[in-house]
Amino acid sequence: MYEYITKGTCAVKINFDIDSEGKVHNVSFLRGCNGNLKAIGKLVEGMDAKRVIEILEGNTCGMKTTSCADQLAKALKERIEVK
Repeated sequence: MYEYITKGTCAVKINFDIDSEGKVHNVSFLRGCNGNLKAIGKLVEGMDAKRVIEILEGNTCGMKTTSCADQLAKALKERIEVK
């Protein structure tokens, strides 16, 4: 399980797994818009991390320059670049 501390969002932390094939699993957010963030976790379950990044990167929330979805993309990008 990986842990990512978010920046600039209502959610403060994202937990997730990436399997040996690069697939995303068990995404969960701490705080934030509970229903929407649970939905993001369900939607990306089993998806390729690179594809999730392509879809979510750059998404904003209101007047913010980021969003919880964008933060998930950043977390995944950071994790797969480490490998």
